[in-house]
Amino acid sequence: MKTLKALLAFGILSITGIKAQSEIKIQVEEDAPIISKHIYGHFSEHLGRCIYDGFYVGENSDIPNKDGVRTDIIEALKAIEIPNLRWPGGCFADTYHWKDGIGPKKERPTIVNQWWGGVTEDNSFGTHDFLNLCEALGAEPYLAANVGSGTVKEFTDWIQYVNHDGESPMAKLRRENGREKPWGVKYWGVGNEMWGCGGNMTPEHYANLYRQYATFMSSWSNDKGIYRIASGANVDDYHWTEVLMRDIPKHLIEGVALHSYSVIDWNNKSSATDFSEEEYFLTMKEALKMDELVTKHTAIMDKYDPDRKIDLVVDEWGGWYDVEEGTNPGFLYQQNTMRDAMIAGATLNIFNNHSERVKMANLAQTVNVLQAVILTNEKKMLLTPTYYVMKMYTVHHDAQLLPISFESPKYKVDGKSLPAISASASKDSNNTVHVSLVNIDAHKTNTVTVNMNGLNIKNVSATILSSEKLQDHNTFEEPNKVQSKEFKDFKLKKGMLSVDLPPFSVVVIEGK
Repeated sequence: MKTLKALLAFGILSITGIKAQSEIKIQVEEDAPIISKHIYGHFSEHLGRCIYDGFYVGENSDIPNKDGVRTDIIEALKAIEIPNLRWPGGCFADTYHWKDGIGPKKERPTIVNQWWGGVTEDNSFGTHDFLNLCEALGAEPYLAANVGSGTVKEFTDWIQYVNHDGESPMAKLRRENGREKPWGVKYWGVGNEMWGCGGNMTPEHYANLYRQYATFMSSWSNDKGIYRIASGANVDDYHWTEVLMRDIPKHLIEGVALHSYSVIDWNNKSSATDFSEEEYFLTMKEALKMDELVTKHTAIMDKYDPDRKIDLVVDEWGGWYDVEEGTNPGFLYQQNTMRDAMIAGATLNIFNNHSERVKMANLAQTVNVLQAVILTNEKKMLLTPTYYVMKMYTVHHDAQLLPISFESPKYKVDGKSLPAISASASKDSNNTVHVSLVNIDAHKTNTVTVNMNGLNIKNVSATILSSEKLQDHNTFEEPNKVQSKEFKDFKLKKGMLSVDLPPFSVVVIEGK
């Protein structure tokens, strides 16, 4: 319940979309949840050029690197405060055998990546490489482990190898391979997409299999604090979530996953850059559906877990289009436009607003694959529009949610409509207020008014990501065409902040 003390102390923010005569109300609540920084996680699969020729160029490359990983990528990801990184898949996870990726690199066996292009990999990037990368990034590793084609022993040996600080066969093997102290990996995915590439299982079968694996992952009391994530539903498969929540004992699970991509038509995904407004509209319709998905999966979880001890983990999300012309169709390499910035801003607002249940999410994928934040071409590297949204939204990491309720003005195309405005707000530990606003309308500027009365706000600043065309994107020839910049198109008068949001823009307001 909102307390009188809280309302008097912090006031009420209201945002009004003038064109539609709608109002967003944002209130500070003492018991509002914290927006976990892990909502802003990333995903790196052995897929196309994400790992090899993306992150990893090898120690002998003339591209500056740290233990074979590009230093420019490390610095770029540190700048957006990447909280966690998921690896090695994706579908690849359930064909990956971790022991193939340790020991002297020249002695490691090769593997055929049957899922993504049928290419042969040499396993030169393995457990040590990934976990050392996470240390360099200051990010928590999230290991998606093999259930589909592996064994309980293989799974638990991996846990012992990376986590055991004492005498054991796996700890001895780790030391022999050059790592004295364990990494202490907390986050573990128990398989991936078990309804599909993980084994085409029924939820009942997987729930039982999960119980078996989870039993052996930790002690009776899980004293090491391992965070076990069950392979969750595909989009709106609510039955899958129902079975997992019903059949898995609560002491064996910390998180349930959900996967959903913004795809118009799986058989005709359309171009990443040469798209029509109708295709943009349909893509945004799919992206905004994330709110409905999270709401309905959360309702099922609430039925079995009313105290919300188990988290919802959306560990694959983002836009998915046709690959760039002339590239390997199995590599999923696509460009990244202002449309992707709209997907990112709106989706992250949804996660923020559902932060009582959503505690982790992973954008797919970090480098050179799907909705990447970074693209590379030999020595060149560029940052995508999605990268800049992630950077702007770092202000929400581990801040307290300011709950929102409103009716948005409409963005209309061919007689169909979507909410034009997406918003979320938070208050950090210094009592600085941030409001992130997304206007997805392809044509109209929408004006909003933020009531700052009672918030003791003395200074307001803002950042914007916008461009001339929805299809605008950064290229290796023009890497800085789309980037965030200072925004001043607002007026503060008697505690009322009026903001003009340009078409297809993301704005983050800061009030101190």
